[in-house]
Amino acid sequence: MRICSFLPSATEIVYALGLEDQLYGVTHECDFPMAAKAKPWVVRSVFDGTEPTSGEISKVISERLEQGLGIYDINQEVMRAAEPDLLLTQAICEV
Repeated sequence: MRICSFLPSATEIVYALGLEDQLYGVTHECDFPMAAKAKPWVVRSVFDGTEPTSGEISKVISERLEQGLGIYDINQEVMRAAEPDLLLTQAICEV
């Protein structure tokens, strides 16, 4: 099975289950266990590399949701290369 994780907690569970060899992509936030940091980033925050205020965050997220977009960007190249059988994710909370 080929797995991509969109959640740090899910990445930790994958490692706890001993399935790390099947993990082909993680988020920019996955830092535990340390080995997860070596996995390719399949998803990152739209705010990556910036320091927006809470008001700016709320505005951008609201606009993206109105446009049918998420609050994370998926690296399509990494996703295609991973060819995942399983995506570990969750619904976003209301802003």
